[in-house]
Amino acid sequence: MANPHDDPDGDRLKALNARIEAHKAARPEDSPHQKKDYALANLAWRMVIELVAGLGIGFGMGYGLDWLFGTIPIFLVIFTLLGLAAGIKTMLGSAQELGERQAAKHAAEQEDNARGD
Repeated sequence: MANPHDDPDGDRLKALNARIEAHKAARPEDSPHQKKDYALANLAWRMVIELVAGLGIGFGMGYGLDWLFGTIPIFLVIFTLLGLAAGIKTMLGSAQELGERQAAKHAAEQEDNARGD
């Protein structure tokens, strides 16, 4: 006796595939708004990673130096603070880069509008 679950119903699968394709065709591709949101989210994650990486590297260097010299955690504190400062500086550089890109884009749009008028 054949089990109905062994052989899926071909007509039902074809109908389902047709419905999926119709839904995909009716839906617009990624809108520019969605792409912009993803780009901003990627930039935000980049900035967070830069800050955490600076902290992690500073912590690791400080811990290593304290272990090497057998000192109290003075190097740990100093290098963690230096790592925080480096991470913040890198984040500010990323923010400045974004600002420059936005300004260049705005200037190009203004130039295009001036030519079109």
